[in-house]
Amino acid sequence: MVFSSPIFLFAFLPLVLLSYYLAPAGARNAILLVASLFFYAWGEVAFVGVMLVTILANYLAGLAIGSRRGPAARAALAAGIVADLTLLASLKYGGFLVENLNVVLGALGLGALPVPQLHLPLGVSFFTFQAMSYLVDVYRGESAAQRNPWRVALYIALFPQLIAGPIVRYHDVAAQLVRRHHELDGFAYGVERFIYGLGKKLLIADPLGEVADAAFGVPAGELGTALAWIGLACYTLQIYFDFSGYSDMAIGLGRMFGFRFLENFDYPYVAQSIREFWRRWHISLSTWFRDYLYIPLGGNRISPARTYGNLVVVFLLCGLWHGASWNFVIWGALHGTFLALERAGLERVLAGLWRPLRHAYTLAVVTLAWVFFRAEDLPGAVRYLAALSGVDAAPAALHPWQLYLGHEALLALALGVLLSTPVYRRLRGWETAPIVGMWQWAPGFAVPMVVLGLSLLRLAAGSYNPFIYFRF
Repeated sequence: MVFSSPIFLFAFLPLVLLSYYLAPAGARNAILLVASLFFYAWGEVAFVGVMLVTILANYLAGLAIGSRRGPAARAALAAGIVADLTLLASLKYGGFLVENLNVVLGALGLGALPVPQLHLPLGVSFFTFQAMSYLVDVYRGESAAQRNPWRVALYIALFPQLIAGPIVRYHDVAAQLVRRHHELDGFAYGVERFIYGLGKKLLIADPLGEVADAAFGVPAGELGTALAWIGLACYTLQIYFDFSGYSDMAIGLGRMFGFRFLENFDYPYVAQSIREFWRRWHISLSTWFRDYLYIPLGGNRISPARTYGNLVVVFLLCGLWHGASWNFVIWGALHGTFLALERAGLERVLAGLWRPLRHAYTLAVVTLAWVFFRAEDLPGAVRYLAALSGVDAAPAALHPWQLYLGHEALLALALGVLLSTPVYRRLRGWETAPIVGMWQWAPGFAVPMVVLGLSLLRLAAGSYNPFIYFRF
C-alpha cells in the first residue's frame, strides 16, 4: 500500500483520520501506532516482527544509554548501532557481499558460496537510520531516553515517513510524540501539501518515468544518442518529482496528524555547485550523514587530505545506502569526488564563472551521475554513457525518439522543467502567506483541486504508477 494507491487514498487514510479525530487525545498515539503497523503489514507482513524486534532493541538500548555515563554509555550506544547495522547489512547487502566474495574465491580457484536470496523489506533503510538517530541523540544529551516504549514504537513506525522518508530525527519530534497542536489551518496546509505531492508523483514523475524506462530498456547496441539524452532528461526529472513528491505527501500527512516534519527538498536543480546541490537534495539524508558520520570523522577540523578522503567515504556509504550495487557505489563516489574537488579549490574557480556556466556544470555532473543510479548494472551504465556520447550509438531510425515522447510526456517534461525552479513559489508566496488566506483566495483553492482531480483521473485510468523505492 503506497500513498498513490486507491486503497490508501479512499480507504486507509479516511478511516485513520476519522478514528484519530474521534478518539480522545490520550488514545491518538495508540491509533496511529496500530495504523502504522497495519500499513507496514499490508506490504510486508512477514517483516512486521523484524520491525517490532528493532523497536524493542532500540528502546532497551536507549534506556541503557540514558542511565549510564562515559564508557558504559558508549558501549550501550555501540551495541545498539551494531544491532541496527547488522539488521540492515544482512537484509540489504547479504547477497551483494556473497556475490563479490565469490568473485575473489573464483580468482583463487576456490568454490563459490551459495548466494542468499533475501527479500528487501520496504523502508528498512529509513527506519534503521531513524532508530540510530534516536540512540545518538540520547547519547549526546540532545534528547532524554524515552521511557514509554509505545512512543519509541510510534517514532520508528509512523506511517507517513516509514517507507520513503524523509528521515525524521528523534530530537525534532520528541516533544510532538507527547503533545501535538491540532488546528484547522495546519490540517488544511497538510491536505494541500499532500495533494501537490500526489500531483508531482502522478502527473509529472510517472509520465516521465515511462519514457525513461523505455530508453533505459532499449537492448544493447540499439540506443540512439537523441533517445538516450531524452531518456536521461526524463529520468532526471522523474527521480526529483517522485522523491520530492513522496516527501511532500509525508509532510502533508504529518501535518494532518499534528506533526511538523522538516523540509526535504529545496529546488536542487537550481544549484550552482555540487555542494549546494546537497544542501537542497534529500536534505534529511545529507544532514544525517553530515551530523552522524562526517562530523564525527573530523568534519572540517582535520587536515585537508583527510577531509577530502572523508567526503569520498561518506558519499560511498551514501551510495551504498541507496542500494546493494556497484552502480550506487560509483554514483556516490562521483558526488564525493566532486565535493572534495570543490573544497580543494574548484568552488573558488566556479565562483568566478558566469552563473549559467556554474549551473550547467552542476547539472552536467548530477545528470550524468544519474546514469549509474538508474541503470540496472554497470555494463548497462557504460553502454548508456557511450550512447550519450555518440561513440557507440545506434542509428536514430532504429528507435525514433518521437515514438517514445508522446503528448502527455512532453507536457510533463515542460511542467517538470518549470516546476523544478521556484517560479510557482515566487508567484504565489505559498510558503509565507497565511494558510487560511490561501484557502479563502479562490485561485489558491482551485489549483490544488484541479491537481487532485487530474491525479485521480490518471489513477482511475490505471496508468503507469511505479514505486521506485523497491530498489532502495
